[in-house]
Amino acid sequence: MDFVMKQALGGATKDMGKMLGGEEEKDPDAAKKEEERQEALRQQEEERKAKHARMEAEREKVRQTIRDKYGLKKKEEKEAEEKAAMEQACEGSLTRPKKAIPRGCGDDDEEDEESILDTVLKFLPGPLQDMFKK
Repeated sequence: MDFVMKQALGGATKDMGKMLGGEEEKDPDAAKKEEERQEALRQQEEERKAKHARMEAEREKVRQTIRDKYGLKKKEEKEAEEKAAMEQACEGSLTRPKKAIPRGCGDDDEEDEESILDTVLKFLPGPLQDMFKK
């Protein structure tokens, strides 16, 4: 009968014994094996990070050669120069550069100040526009 049960369960009697509350077999070297596995994982992660750092350094060299060839600047350098220019222009001057003036503040052009009548006239046909302009 045991043979039939083993065949029916597919050899899972060891696991069945554990599930039913039987004693588990303890491996005396389990802690040591787990520690070795963790160390191997840490070592693999360090190797991966080192490889990534090397690849990124190579990419940066290529980027720099392209920047030198075409006279481009890094994004950080460009932003720093623009910020310095804005601060320098604003320090001793009473006027600010146009970029420093927030939209909607300061002098507005006359073109922006259109009346409602002017806006309506734009949408009328030509002869009607002439009639209202007189």
